[in-house]
Amino acid sequence: MRDPRNKKAATLLKSIRIPLRSKRRHLEHAARTAVAATLSLVVARLFRLPEAYWAAITTLVVMQSTLGAALTVSGQRFAGTALGAALGALLASCFEPNVLIFAAAVFVAGIMCAALGLERNAYRYASITVAIVMLVARNEPPWVIAGHRFAEISIGIAVGLIVTAIWPERSA
Repeated sequence: MRDPRNKKAATLLKSIRIPLRSKRRHLEHAARTAVAATLSLVVARLFRLPEAYWAAITTLVVMQSTLGAALTVSGQRFAGTALGAALGALLASCFEPNVLIFAAAVFVAGIMCAALGLERNAYRYASITVAIVMLVARNEPPWVIAGHRFAEISIGIAVGLIVTAIWPERSA
């Protein structure tokens, strides 16, 4: 006669094993993301960028997409970052911090993205970069701040794409 405790134990083991097996892809995705974010942080620090965490944050965003989707969207992110850095640096060089100038910069970034045929992802990154360059108080000139943001975010995009290409996500 079978011990009912063994049956309960077997049922419990099956219930644990099945979810763990189905979560394997999630665990691998978490590992890929952690490796990529850490790598981008290390690369940005090697370049002695003052706010290297922006590289890691950007990589975290890139790693949420498949390689095909990430390539398309990352081009938009890169273009938006470049536009936002240039616009933010230009306006921060010409004007003291001001809410109306900031509002105008975000609006102009949207108009410029539309005129260049860029998507909302580009506008999102452009306006975020404008905000970082224009609103965060620092001692460096705006062009230096903008250059750092552009470099940090570019490193984050590049590392995310490289890791996604080298270590692709498995299909279901």
